[in-house]
Amino acid sequence: MTQKIRATDDVLRSIPDPGQGAVLPKDGEKNILITSALPYCNNVPHLGNIIGSTLSADVFSRYNRTRNRRTLYICGTDEYGTATETAALKEGMTPRELCDKYYALHKETYEWFDIGFDLFGRTSTAKHTEICQSIYLNLGQHGYLEKQIKDQTYCEGCKKFLADRYVEGICPNCSYVDARGDQCDGCSRTLDAIDLIEPRCLVDKTHNVVARSSSHMYFKLDAAQPPLEEWIKKSWKKGKWSPNATINADGEIVDARMKSGLKPTPVTRDLAWGVPIPPLGRDDDKEMGGKVLYVWFDAVIGYVSITGEYTSEWKQWWLNPDNVQLYQFMGKDNVYFHTIYFPAMLLADGRNWTTLHHLSTTEYLNYEGGKFSKSKNRGVFGPAAKETGIPASVWRYYLLSTRPETADAMFSWADCIAANNNVLLKNFGNFVNRALKFISSQYDSVIPESGDAPGPLSPNDPLDAEFITDVNTLLKEYIDAMENVKIRLGLQTIMLISSRGNGYLQASGLNKALMTENPQRCGQVVSRAVNLIYVLSALIYPFMPATSDALLVQLNAPARVVPEVLSTDILAGHQIGQPEHLFKNIDEKMDQVWKTRFGGDDSGKKEEEAPTSKRKAKKAAVVNAAPEAATANGPKSP
Repeated sequence: MTQKIRATDDVLRSIPDPGQGAVLPKDGEKNILITSALPYCNNVPHLGNIIGSTLSADVFSRYNRTRNRRTLYICGTDEYGTATETAALKEGMTPRELCDKYYALHKETYEWFDIGFDLFGRTSTAKHTEICQSIYLNLGQHGYLEKQIKDQTYCEGCKKFLADRYVEGICPNCSYVDARGDQCDGCSRTLDAIDLIEPRCLVDKTHNVVARSSSHMYFKLDAAQPPLEEWIKKSWKKGKWSPNATINADGEIVDARMKSGLKPTPVTRDLAWGVPIPPLGRDDDKEMGGKVLYVWFDAVIGYVSITGEYTSEWKQWWLNPDNVQLYQFMGKDNVYFHTIYFPAMLLADGRNWTTLHHLSTTEYLNYEGGKFSKSKNRGVFGPAAKETGIPASVWRYYLLSTRPETADAMFSWADCIAANNNVLLKNFGNFVNRALKFISSQYDSVIPESGDAPGPLSPNDPLDAEFITDVNTLLKEYIDAMENVKIRLGLQTIMLISSRGNGYLQASGLNKALMTENPQRCGQVVSRAVNLIYVLSALIYPFMPATSDALLVQLNAPARVVPEVLSTDILAGHQIGQPEHLFKNIDEKMDQVWKTRFGGDDSGKKEEEAPTSKRKAKKAAVVNAAPEAATANGPKSP
């Protein structure tokens, strides 16, 4: 098929799709490094997990590629630590076997959702051990590590110290009765297992759990706090962070732990599954024998080590702050580790690290009036989305259109169906199909002469000035939204542009009569419509890459960049491909079918909505501490 495209640098995309060849930053250009919070390798991701980090980061990664920026998107499974050991114990397999199982499941899920990592790696690698140990040694060399002897939970039945997630008990902050030893699901506060009230051994709840002392290495966060505060205030302003749990809109640090003064935090644990502690060349090395790095310490370093698996030149990305901007995506419960803990670690390491430029967080996505619950089979988890028959592009559109950016959002099957039928099908799909089918049937699929010169259309055009100006204004709004990582607004703006395209075809009276009575005007309308569709193929690419690919096939055109103004880039004589419907109607009756299929055990709904139980009331007397005091003091570990 004949192609006639204005093939200039400001039209065609030169940066490849994610994972298509090694990408390195280039000095003097805007290079974008993107990470998504590493998912635990002991469970199946649900829709809230996906929208919270991996999908959102994928959108921003693909957007930067449509601006021809060198972009690297890294993620992977967080495989070490007590969570993995605990899950392996429950499933009757080794930690390595468990990680292999869930790594494959995570990878399969993300691939089905068209989430394009440059590398989806894992933390249980030799490269990860190497980089983690190098940072640990640097902290020791610079005086940021100290040994402390502290009480730890010890199971007299198992005859060993219990790692955090082998212990459950009552949260000392909110009284949730099933708080884990490292974090409470009731109030999201991180904990030390020794602080739990009435601790229970997860292996056998009849075992007696007591406190015994053990030596561990601690990261002196208190010593790192002064340079950290200076860095937070500088980075918040430069990277235009949205208000979060660390710093507010006025640039005031509001994290309770920082306000009361950071305290040394443990970086070692009594475990077998983890990064071994390297000797510091000190007298206390023998006491660290057989211990591993705490998972909170090693997990964030996974971003670096996975990049090291991607390229041996990983330092060009991670030790290059003058040329690389780091964007990090996560749920709101991960803010502390990415704005305080990880940056403090990198600052204390002493090397010139690429540190956080912009932080993008989400609130929670809930499910049909309650919460997602794997144990109750409530909600859509992992590969189950495929079982609905809803295409990945539609899933992506609905999740991103409801992205919980400033408040918790609610997944609804009725809303999902309406988004497909009323927005994608009747707005976006209708505009594309109407225009391309007209070209196919009336012009034998060849773009007619329009009288428009190649390049930008004039906003003072005698016939279409309002249309061109409207599109250009919306393009600016789209770019502004995406540059500021306002993903949901960017998607809304695309739908406004396609709606404007529908209105243009209607107002112009595109039909056979126009073609007969005013062939030049008809050719002009067709050309301008098809070039707007070409623009939409780039705008929609970050959000719905399969839809973008389908558009390019129907247009018979190469991938393009996001333009600043509407231009004539597909020229007269260009032959388009075969028009096809982009979307199909979903029967509204499927709402009840899917509600039943994914509704789970409704008897557990109340418990899922509020993380409490009868035992909370029973134990209220022993955990009646003031919330203000708990917030001010903060947990002993990050």
